[in-house]
Amino acid sequence: MTSFAPDSIVLNRKLPLWYQVSQSLRASILGRSARDPLRLPTEEQLAEHYGVSVLTMRQALKELEDEGLITRHRRRGTFIEPSALRGAPVRLLGSVDAIVAQQSGMTTELLGHGSEPVSGELSAYFPDLAEVATYHRLRSDEETGEPTNHARNYVRPELAERFDPEDLVHWPMTKVLRDVAGARIGQITDTVEARLADPETARLLQVPLLSPILHYTGVVHGADGRALDVVRIHYRGDRFSFTVTLDAH
Repeated sequence: MTSFAPDSIVLNRKLPLWYQVSQSLRASILGRSARDPLRLPTEEQLAEHYGVSVLTMRQALKELEDEGLITRHRRRGTFIEPSALRGAPVRLLGSVDAIVAQQSGMTTELLGHGSEPVSGELSAYFPDLAEVATYHRLRSDEETGEPTNHARNYVRPELAERFDPEDLVHWPMTKVLRDVAGARIGQITDTVEARLADPETARLLQVPLLSPILHYTGVVHGADGRALDVVRIHYRGDRFSFTVTLDAH
């Protein structure tokens, strides 16, 4: 039987290896096409693919098994769970692949794109620009079709010229910036706060007006420290939680 082929990553030695591997594999699983096989390679093959020990790989797979994304059968192998839920908690950890993983596994609709003058709060992120490219997307659960969050991105124009807006239907913005536009990402800053749903958010996410939502602001900085992308996302409060993990080492 042909095995599912996960993406490759460059591991950051400052973060737990098992976590980085689990999140990369999670992104690959949630971003798979319907034609991809469900069977994963063996622990040994996966360990060699990621350049980690079998023990580390086993810990990463346990994380995915606990989440319900895979099932493991003695002598038969490890398989992707076709009915795995996509509305998993959003995790905030310090790697680009973790951010890509949290954004994967949803159906995305591009509601609009264009440009916008840099003013107000955006001036603090883009002091050298007169305008930025804008993208508005609605994400829904792949299984139920239920809206889960809507996002507005503000991107440097020179990067926006390097990709097609339709790329955002298939891939998270962070992945598009890195892998399509060729941006060198130096740091990502995340801020999360509780808010009440305004009329637009309530309509898009199909929740009552003034119901609680999670408001997320993410800033992608380039290697030179300049902001490349600012995203504001409204998550349904009844579908998402945020988990922050700190490495004591």
